[in-house]
Amino acid sequence: MSKNDLEIRRRHTASHLMTKAIEMCFPDTKIHLGVGPWTDEGFYQDFDFGETKFSTDDFKKVEKKMRWLVNKNFKITRFNTDYETAKKECADDKFKTEILEDLKNAGETNFSFYDFVDDSGRIIFRNLCAGPHLASTGEVGVFKLTKCSAAFWRGDARRESLTRVYGVAFPDNASLETYENFLEEAAKRDHRKLGVALDLFTFSEKVGAGLPLFTPKGAFLRNKIEQTITDIQEKFGFEKVHIPHITKKDLYETSGHWEKFKEDLFHVKGKHGAEFVMKPMNCPHHTQIYASQMRSYRDLPIRYVETTTCYRDEQPGELLGLSRVRSLTQDDGHVFCTIAQIKQESKNIVEVIRQFYTKLDMFGEDNFCVSLSVRDPKTPEKYLGKTENWDKAEQFLEEIAEEEGLKYKRIEGEAAFYGPKLDFQFKDAIGRDWQLATVQIDFVQPERFDLEYINEKGGKSTPVMIHRAVAGSLERFLSLIIEHFAGAFPVWLAPVQAHILPVNKKHEDFAYDLAKKIKENGGRIEIYPASETLGKRIRNAQTQKVPFSIVIGDNEIQEKNLTIRKYGEQKDSKITLDAFMKILSQ
Repeated sequence: MSKNDLEIRRRHTASHLMTKAIEMCFPDTKIHLGVGPWTDEGFYQDFDFGETKFSTDDFKKVEKKMRWLVNKNFKITRFNTDYETAKKECADDKFKTEILEDLKNAGETNFSFYDFVDDSGRIIFRNLCAGPHLASTGEVGVFKLTKCSAAFWRGDARRESLTRVYGVAFPDNASLETYENFLEEAAKRDHRKLGVALDLFTFSEKVGAGLPLFTPKGAFLRNKIEQTITDIQEKFGFEKVHIPHITKKDLYETSGHWEKFKEDLFHVKGKHGAEFVMKPMNCPHHTQIYASQMRSYRDLPIRYVETTTCYRDEQPGELLGLSRVRSLTQDDGHVFCTIAQIKQESKNIVEVIRQFYTKLDMFGEDNFCVSLSVRDPKTPEKYLGKTENWDKAEQFLEEIAEEEGLKYKRIEGEAAFYGPKLDFQFKDAIGRDWQLATVQIDFVQPERFDLEYINEKGGKSTPVMIHRAVAGSLERFLSLIIEHFAGAFPVWLAPVQAHILPVNKKHEDFAYDLAKKIKENGGRIEIYPASETLGKRIRNAQTQKVPFSIVIGDNEIQEKNLTIRKYGEQKDSKITLDAFMKILSQ
């Protein structure tokens, strides 16, 4: 058994362990069980407690029962049966009964349960489950319940409200301690706290949840990221376009998005009964710019880019700082080209991604990987378009990944409904994976929108559309880099590059003159006037995580040198103004 398979079994078994323990802690409560899978980080289980209140205050007594179950080392066995028997087993649980019905309607004829069995052969717990699991409860190791939250049955806000309980499981205490240290470090880097502390963004109840407001410093970060990508991609011929924020639903009915995502859109009523939606993506709009005139093969490739805000009606419980919002600003681009141009255009996009993440020091061999996201052959009905075009697109992307030396893995079922893609995943400073940049080949939308160009023979052909994102959603990208750098941004990206601290009021005139010179040369400076002690101002400057603090006193004025302290260091150093300006400009 592989290590990964063992951990899946451990987490899945821990989910059942927690479920039985909660039933033991609440013997007088009729508990209905929702889904309870393992996850990449641990496990969770959804519960309907009825009128009974459950919270994190109950974790200790549940964990105590879980340890009792581990110490008893109950054997875990699988029980397979037909639908009628399975239905009787689940008769008291409305959610399990619903799952059984769905499995039956999907053609399933064999249903599996997993049992905890004592030494006498008595079943003390049985749960409908596909598995896999460990051989006994004693093999689970150590565990910890981490949080609970609200959830809806099957993610549908119109259905029952449930309580979702999360946990983690590990083979030993050392592994659990490593995880707890990781959580402690992640808490220090939480972008929601740092965003407020560093005055980057805020939320307002009057504006609404999931709709962030960016301060001048936060807006600088957004603009700097956008400008950096623009500077890199300009040499590859991308041109900026601009589109409105609303559209008639007809646009998404043609693209195919309406059928799949209409419940996630904000609907807008216009005058005289006109119906619009706030745009959730940009690609259908960009097709209409292409379609505004007849194109020749000589015009291709045509490359559009735009950084623009889209809107999605996320569930309130799914909103999370900048990571999950209702207004997301996409760094978006689309290339319209011939089939012969696909590979080179895709490689150009890969190069833009490479240069951008190299600048962030995140493109190292151990820092990123690529998912080749393709169709799931078991569910062809989920995808639009012709099979031969999908085959071409997937082959193109695999060849590009190999020729560009990308460390990639083929993942079935992760393609969008209109095309396969290369998804770039990057590790942050504490080892978490983030899916950010994307290159996607799309034969479907050009066909659905009847896009054409005049080919070399004078006839009409359909172009191919390549979707690209470098940073992806700027909001989500900001949440990543705030946590990756723990708010201590590199000099080129920092909204404020240096604080100037005059020792006392008689040094302030010199400090303001110095700030003016640095600003005139492109530096980003703030002054901490001498209203508090120098030591306190130095500590405050460190709290703000500004790359440099510059102290101005009698010696600095006389010697025409700067005394600077780098963020995170305790020692000062002397430097000339010219040398310091070079540091800021590099």
